Amino acid sequence: MKSLLKWVVPGALVLCTALTAFCQEIVDPAAQPKVFSQEGKSDLSNESVAAFMPNQKTVYIADGQTIVVSKKTGNKWSMPVTAPFSGQWKDWDPAMSPDGKRLIFVSTRPLEDMPQDKAQKNAHLWYVDHLSGDNWSKPKHFDAPVNLEGFNDFGPSVSGLGSVCFCSRNRDGNKGMRGYYIKWLGDHYDKPQMLTLNGDNEVFDPFIAPDEHYIIFVSNGDLYISYRKGDDWSQGQKLGPNVNNGKGNFDPYVSPDGKMLYYSQDKAPGILMIPINLPPASN
Repeated sequence: MKSLLKWVVPGALVLCTALTAFCQEIVDPAAQPKVFSQEGKSDLSNESVAAFMPNQKTVYIADGQTIVVSKKTGNKWSMPVTAPFSGQWKDWDPAMSPDGKRLIFVSTRPLEDMPQDKAQKNAHLWYVDHLSGDNWSKPKHFDAPVNLEGFNDFGPSVSGLGSVCFCSRNRDGNKGMRGYYIKWLGDHYDKPQMLTLNGDNEVFDPFIAPDEHYIIFVSNGDLYISYRKGDDWSQGQKLGPNVNNGKGNFDPYVSPDGKMLYYSQDKAPGILMIPINLPPASN
């Protein structure tokens, strides 16, 4: 065993070092994050999540605990206005499906069988379906196994296959904040799969790629990327120091064209954005 380790361990160290360097280079080391701004909006400090329609000309933003919408004209984004399905209850963490037909978000709004004048105790995942133009359906609550009574769910994302990722604390007997992947089986959701992406460390805000070949997530305040490995994902590799600067990151999101990483950071003046160069899915 010792003689085998003499050969295996150095090779493994080289491989891990190469992977780490590769993951850091996903974000250009020379690039610096910029603030995603909208015309006429002077205070961006409450904005935390951006979710774009596929044409990248409409964006839904979490502004505090209200979801707002902004539109792009030329190179400028309009002053955000409250989204038609938000504004009455606490809503945040919008996540757009890759085809733009569904938007998932977190809310404490009451369930249909509850009194409609009082918020529920738990933050659950809800969704609206796109009808036409700026019109969306009435918000609908995800039933089990997505939402469970007595547990909070945060940081959702949805793949092109309809599968949903999110994070939840102390759920299913798993201590701490954990990431989950729930596969869409065509007519119902499968049992949640816990995402063990960074050893036993907590996982926040898992953003899953449209084709599910990677997940960008938060652990210990840093952004990591993990790649699909059969029915599971590889251990996460930390992104570069121009993103992970020790200030505490959250809410990663990759633009529909795969060229821009959006994320939030403690005490940042708004949502940050930086060019990203993601590798294609391997066959």
